[in-house]
Amino acid sequence: MTRGSDRGAALLALAVPLALLAGAWGAQLIGHLYPCEMCHWQRWPHYAAVPVAALALAWPRYRRALVPVAALLIAVSGAIGVLHAGVEYHWWQGFTQCNSTVQLTGATAAERLDALMKAPLVRCDHPAWTLFGVSLAGFNALVSLAGALGVLLLLRKPR
Repeated sequence: MTRGSDRGAALLALAVPLALLAGAWGAQLIGHLYPCEMCHWQRWPHYAAVPVAALALAWPRYRRALVPVAALLIAVSGAIGVLHAGVEYHWWQGFTQCNSTVQLTGATAAERLDALMKAPLVRCDHPAWTLFGVSLAGFNALVSLAGALGVLLLLRKPR
């Protein structure tokens, strides 16, 4: 027999990544805010958390084992969001090619053209959108980390 808070934790573990993925896809498809490489990195743990949380809901017997895994995946996305937001706010250097500027000095015209053609269209170090100074990566970090904490707190809650 599972506790009611276990089911609530599983529901939250499903709702958080679904809501964040819906927001990300909505921003992309409706708002035309195309993701950079690090934006995609943030989505992958959420993609993994959705089926884990769904299995936790479908199999109550394994809920206590699956829900923490979903919470961990949500937290991983939040951690990547922190890293990405730090790159956007220029707190630290980025990890991918989408952060670097194209080196044009000392190159031939053909090399410069080639470098420009290979440069990413969406940069990781410039937020595509902000609200009150918080970028989408920052919002993902805040919601993911708070959501993961909420899931774990619900698991600890007595009946």
